[in-house]
Amino acid sequence: MAGQGSDVVEVILKDHRTMEELFRRMRSVEADRAGALAEFSALLIAHGEAEEAEVYGALKRFKGVDNEEVEHGEKEHTEGNEALLALLEVDDVGSDEWDARLEDLVKAVTHHVDEEERTILNGARESVPDERRAELGSAFLRARDELLASGCGSIENVRAVVGR
Repeated sequence: MAGQGSDVVEVILKDHRTMEELFRRMRSVEADRAGALAEFSALLIAHGEAEEAEVYGALKRFKGVDNEEVEHGEKEHTEGNEALLALLEVDDVGSDEWDARLEDLVKAVTHHVDEEERTILNGARESVPDERRAELGSAFLRARDELLASGCGSIENVRAVVGR
């Protein structure tokens, strides 16, 4: 199959599963919660920015991909980024405030992931040719990896992305 390793739908789904695993680590009192948050922060910012820069605009051109859902996905990225910043601003990873803000983040991101997988990604899988999905996957990975290498998960950068 053309571009099997970089099909944009599969690449995005893989990031979603990684985020879910990081949520499990952030909820676990035995885990390195701060380390998991740092990893999550970088992935969430890089993933969302790369989707908006390389994927969402391209998908709007295909019948079978709901443009309103794509625009709604961008709004949900903002909500997730705001919830991420709120969590990053809590100093004590063992505090009740940290746990509450983590649950706000989990709720925002899980809601977005569920909607994106059901609407945008299913539409892309059905309507976008394999070769184009492979091209989009490569572009997404390139943009995401550049952002990850730039330290995009720092609290300063998350504040800049959120606009604070």
